[in-house]
Amino acid sequence: MTYSVKELFYTLQGEGAQTGRAAVFCRFSGCNLWSGLDKDRHKSVCPFCDTDFVGIGGEGGAKFSSADELAQAILSSWPDSDQGVPYVVFTGGEPLLQLDSELINQVHHCGFEIGVETNGTINAPDGIDWLCVSPKTLEGLKQTSGQEIKLLYPLANVTPDDCVNFDFEYFYLQAIDEASKNNNPAVVDYCLTYPKWRVSLQTHKILNLK
Repeated sequence: MTYSVKELFYTLQGEGAQTGRAAVFCRFSGCNLWSGLDKDRHKSVCPFCDTDFVGIGGEGGAKFSSADELAQAILSSWPDSDQGVPYVVFTGGEPLLQLDSELINQVHHCGFEIGVETNGTINAPDGIDWLCVSPKTLEGLKQTSGQEIKLLYPLANVTPDDCVNFDFEYFYLQAIDEASKNNNPAVVDYCLTYPKWRVSLQTHKILNLK
């Protein structure tokens, strides 16, 4: 299989339960909820999306002709250090359009723990160590279990009440980043009222990281 990767880079995880952890981010091209083109944004269920996942032109982006080739690129992005467990986050767009068992096995063979950030519309393959689901709509939602749910707030198509009985270890709310409105107070108020939920901040933006 050929893998189309928008960007591949080393940074700190900025959101959710793994916040602050060093990680290689592998951002796959493409998404099944939006083309990524501004002309189609108004038709998307997530018009607030702030991620560029079109093409392969980002830092470290390329087409990789095999799982081994991509796994080796991920390995080469990790520092030469014997401290800490190597960690890779497959994200997008929608990473489960491309992530398969062969790539999972190759990356595990390189010694990595695997995290995935998905919109939940595709069933996750076996072997993922940390599955974070961030649903944007209930229509077509298939993956309702994992380690972490990270729900953007407020969403027109999904509310916390819709997700509260899903099978996750951690329940996070994260404010939609809108220039015209600060959604953080509403998130804080909700988590104080319903303490099953925790606040997730985009700390990479605070720290000026990718």
